[in-house]
Amino acid sequence: MKIKVKIIELKTVNELDFYWQNKDYINLLKEFGFPDIEQIKENEILEYLFMAISDFEPANAAEILLKYKMSDKLNEGQIQNLSNDMLTSRVAEQYSEPAFHFDLFNINQFLRKAYNGKFPNTEATIITASFQREDLDSEITKEIMIKSLSYGLKKSNLILRLFADQIDGTVPFDDAEKVIWDYRKSGENTIEISTSRNWIDKEDFEQMEFEADVKLVNEE
Repeated sequence: MKIKVKIIELKTVNELDFYWQNKDYINLLKEFGFPDIEQIKENEILEYLFMAISDFEPANAAEILLKYKMSDKLNEGQIQNLSNDMLTSRVAEQYSEPAFHFDLFNINQFLRKAYNGKFPNTEATIITASFQREDLDSEITKEIMIKSLSYGLKKSNLILRLFADQIDGTVPFDDAEKVIWDYRKSGENTIEISTSRNWIDKEDFEQMEFEADVKLVNEE
């Protein structure tokens, strides 16, 4: 599959504005035991949530947020360990299961803001790119996105070093779901992709326009 890729914009950010919603803030106010939530104005909810969080020790607050967002993925022991590790380690980059990095990034950065930098900083990369392909009927999946982008990356990039066989199409690239956190179309052929800076730093691109020859496992 031939795809022409053009990198339109690369940004390094320390939060993703689509992860947390007002309903999350309201639910968390309840989790932190804040009274009279219905009296709070909508534009003041986050401020009151930070006030409520400040009454808790950082590790205890981390445990509450981890339970709220990840209790379906982590057991109680894992949550307790992570709530302590978050204070000293970049768990959104170092945790053994990359599928959890997206949630851990957003929880970590939320706590970092609530505690004025007490938690380690981690960063994400937002890539806006156009993908012009011959087969207009085929869906641009996470696998196709990351394989296409790989053609513009330096050889030192972590993805190329860890997933060489997957990138080449020798074996299934199931890890593509873990590498790309989120994506949304911002134009007919343009996609905005969010990932960890640990996976792709904006400095990792040595080309901004290139052609990719994407191979999938089920292709003959």
